[in-house]
Amino acid sequence: MDSITEWGALRITLLFGAAAVALALIAAPLLESRSGSGHARNAGVDLMSTGSIGGATSYTIRRSVLQPSPDAICIIRSDGARSGDC
Repeated sequence: MDSITEWGALRITLLFGAAAVALALIAAPLLESRSGSGHARNAGVDLMSTGSIGGATSYTIRRSVLQPSPDAICIIRSDGARSGDC
C-alpha cells in the first residue's frame, strides 16, 4: 500500500470514530429521558434504612423490610439498649 492510501484509511477511521463518540454523547441523555428511568423509578420509596442522631443522648433508628410491620421501628441507644420492634 502506498502512503496516500494509508493516510486516507486513517482519516476515514478517525472520522467515523469521532462521529460515533459524538452520537453517543448526544443520544445517551435523550434516550434516558425518553425511557422514564431515573428518579421516577424510586418514587415513593424511602432509600434510607438506618440513621443516627447525635447530641446529648445518641441513638439509632432502624427500620427493616424483615420486620413484621412496615411501620415497625427499632431504637438502639448508645449503651446497646433496644426498644420498639427490634
